Amino acid sequence: MKRRLAIALLACAPIAAAAENLTQVYEDARAYDAQFGAAREALRAGLERVPQGRALLLPSLNLSANASRSRTRSDSKDETVQPSFERDIDSYGYALTFTQPLYRRQNWLQADEGEVQAKQAEFQFGQARQDLILRAAQAYFDVLAARDTLALVRAQKIAIAEQLAQAKRNFEVGTATITDTHEAQARYDLAVAQEISAQNDVEVRRRALQQLTGKAYGELQGLRPDVKLSPPDPNDMQSWVDLAEKQSYSVLVQDAAAEIAGLEAKRTSAGHHPTLDLVASHNYTSQSASQISSAGSDINTSSVGLQFALPLYQGGAISSREREAAYNLERAKQELENARRTSALASRQAYLAVINGIAQVSALEQALVSSQSALQSNRLGYEVGVRINIDVLNAQQQVFSTRRDLAVARYNTITNFLKLKAAAGALREEDLAEVNRALAQ
Repeated sequence: MKRRLAIALLACAPIAAAAENLTQVYEDARAYDAQFGAAREALRAGLERVPQGRALLLPSLNLSANASRSRTRSDSKDETVQPSFERDIDSYGYALTFTQPLYRRQNWLQADEGEVQAKQAEFQFGQARQDLILRAAQAYFDVLAARDTLALVRAQKIAIAEQLAQAKRNFEVGTATITDTHEAQARYDLAVAQEISAQNDVEVRRRALQQLTGKAYGELQGLRPDVKLSPPDPNDMQSWVDLAEKQSYSVLVQDAAAEIAGLEAKRTSAGHHPTLDLVASHNYTSQSASQISSAGSDINTSSVGLQFALPLYQGGAISSREREAAYNLERAKQELENARRTSALASRQAYLAVINGIAQVSALEQALVSSQSALQSNRLGYEVGVRINIDVLNAQQQVFSTRRDLAVARYNTITNFLKLKAAAGALREEDLAEVNRALAQ
């Protein structure tokens, strides 16, 4: 009976929610983040530039209609010649006009400009997608770092509490001074304050992640303890710089902007060119009467022909717009060069951050081993009387600080690697999935 009751209680107990991973957090952010949503709609709007540009090359068909009623009164000065009259005239009709551009250089250039604007919108969306990956990874690892710090502070508080209890016992039996107790008590009080601060930091980081994804996660998967960080491939800074100068999204966006500025300069210059259109029209008018006759009429008129226009003088406006477009083209070229230099600098900084981060992780792993050995030695020395309590407390502080620095260094190295790929325009969801595989299941 007791066994059955235990099974029933177990069945009714709530099942612990599985820890979320980085890929799931990114998927949630992609569906919820308003900044990314705005970028997605901007892409859709930018793609509409293509049909808008093509429409300038296609024929247009317009229909207009009218209806009116008027009253005409004629007072004759000689009734024998022309009698006086008053009549109401109803009139209605429509006009159908067909226009096919035959030569409009401005329209051709604007259609090409629409193609480039759509391409630029795609580059901007790619940049927004990379930015979302970085923001999701940064927010995720910020939570992990804050959580690790809180766990280490709590572990340190427990260790200090044990050291404080031992100091009190040693003081009571006369093998230690009251100074040891005061030092341990001071460290314990500091650990309590640090725990409060760490708890607050965890909550702040969780709220930041919630703002990005719209979800409050109970638990997140952390990095595996045995994870090994590899150098970037290729392991050459100049290769990454070359990639950044050619294919980073900021460079591609500015390159498209320079191309658009060049087409705009040509389009403005085409304002001096003549235009030639094929125009066909059909007009229908029906009147119940006219001013000179009481008899109504139905009039049908059809025409087809060529319409030629040549701008001769526009007050200097076209020439002024040409100069403006030329200045904007030079500005776009300078902005493109600045984007190349900025991307090159970002790739160099990210590459060095990854390389130095790997070296720092390796050094901190060795430092952790040394710190743990030092802590054991100080504890043993304190027990035999060759070390004082403050030595043990300092050794404990060193171990926990090294653990915290090691965790932060790992997170920073991973995020810097993602930043390196983003600087080169090569960051994809697959890279996030690769990082996700390094998480503890």
